[in-house]
Amino acid sequence: MQKLSLQQKLLQKLSPQQIQVIKLLELPTMQLEQRIKKELEENPVLELERSTTDDIDDDYNGELKSNSDTENTEFSVEDYLNEEDVPSYKYQSNNYSSDDKAQEMPLTDGASFHEILMEQLSLIDLNEEEIVLAENIVGNIDEDGYLRRDLESIMDDMLFMQNIHTDEKELEKVLVKIQTLDPAGVGAYDLRECLLIQLLRKDLTDPAIQIAVELIRDHFDEFSKKHYDKLIKRMDIDNDMLKEAIKEILRLNPKPGSSYSNTISRTSQTIIPDFILDLMDGELILSLNQRNVPELRVNNTYSNILKDYKISGKKSSSQQKDTALFVKQKLDSAKWFIDAVRQRQQTLLLVMNAIISYQKEYFIDGDETKLRPMILKDIADRTGLDVSTISRVSNSKYIQTHFGTFQVKYFFSEAMQKEDGEEVSTREIKQILKECIEKEDKKKPLTDQKLSDILKEKSYNVARRTIAKYREQMGFPVARLRKEI
Repeated sequence: MQKLSLQQKLLQKLSPQQIQVIKLLELPTMQLEQRIKKELEENPVLELERSTTDDIDDDYNGELKSNSDTENTEFSVEDYLNEEDVPSYKYQSNNYSSDDKAQEMPLTDGASFHEILMEQLSLIDLNEEEIVLAENIVGNIDEDGYLRRDLESIMDDMLFMQNIHTDEKELEKVLVKIQTLDPAGVGAYDLRECLLIQLLRKDLTDPAIQIAVELIRDHFDEFSKKHYDKLIKRMDIDNDMLKEAIKEILRLNPKPGSSYSNTISRTSQTIIPDFILDLMDGELILSLNQRNVPELRVNNTYSNILKDYKISGKKSSSQQKDTALFVKQKLDSAKWFIDAVRQRQQTLLLVMNAIISYQKEYFIDGDETKLRPMILKDIADRTGLDVSTISRVSNSKYIQTHFGTFQVKYFFSEAMQKEDGEEVSTREIKQILKECIEKEDKKKPLTDQKLSDILKEKSYNVARRTIAKYREQMGFPVARLRKEI
């Protein structure tokens, strides 16, 4: 049996304006610029401040001229209603300033790695059947130049998809010919085979090459683990001979396909800082990078449309009412967007100023040992903002300082106590570890336990497991793999 009942609930919901502020707060400067351009294209009520027209796109300059012309002429609701075409503002813009020179950059796209291999197939001795097999093998070679799939799987694919019958011996025979192609080492199953193929193309009369071939072919495990003392005894060679052989191996390319990869297709990310920090007369001066972010305002032409509607009163038609409603919605949307952009700027400056104040000694000279332990809650308490807001500001923003450009979240780190009770940043401990590893004797590199003992001598009570964690985070291998002859 159905019943009707009343319930009271207390719900916390974000308004559309708050959601817009949150979304804008997450955007870095480059994406904010694109977001503003998109809003300008979608909302005819928004326009750029005239003071910023010298630094913005030519298309936007054209937009402002058309708007200023309309302000000097009579514009009524009837004129707006009779328009059949789209408004005069443009939907696209060229990302160039009026001061930039119009220069065309010619782009050339070279052949891909696989296309280069395919072209070389016609230069080796292969019959028609072998060419088909070779094309299938080359198609399974990855961008690094390795054949990651076994020949049995390739044989099964050819049988089911192309109805081509062959055996592993035929494929192996073709693969050996493919391994003669350039770059040297292509078509190998693993690193050992790749290095060996490259070495066998060198001058085998050279004693260093001979030892290098023996190292890779017969003692690859010991070589990869840097058990140099064992290698010297087993191969009956001296230290200098081993050193020369290792030099030859280090000249080889572990990823032969990477040298032929198409650099044009690679995406390179340019970092545009959101904040600029200058040091002038010992004082830190923070500013937002607003170079490509124009100032916005509401177009008065559309405000006049609403004024005309109010004057006409009851005489307005239903079409005029719909027009006035549309303009009002666009005006509200424009005002919300402008307020959201301004609120974003205020929040960014508030958070970044709090971080600089907290880490003032570090920002003066950039010495990592002066970086204080700092978590999101520390800045949240100083600014009165929520921790999630601090996180949004720090995750995708960069700051340009007089000693480099850093991501804002770089300045956050956990705390660790010294023996005297003083709290230090884990960043400081990592910096000391880095200096110890860089200055160590490479013939006898420091173990994690030894590094822990060194830090304890400096009053940093850090366990060996913590040392191992920090070392891996900094990209340093274990002591055995850092060993050199």
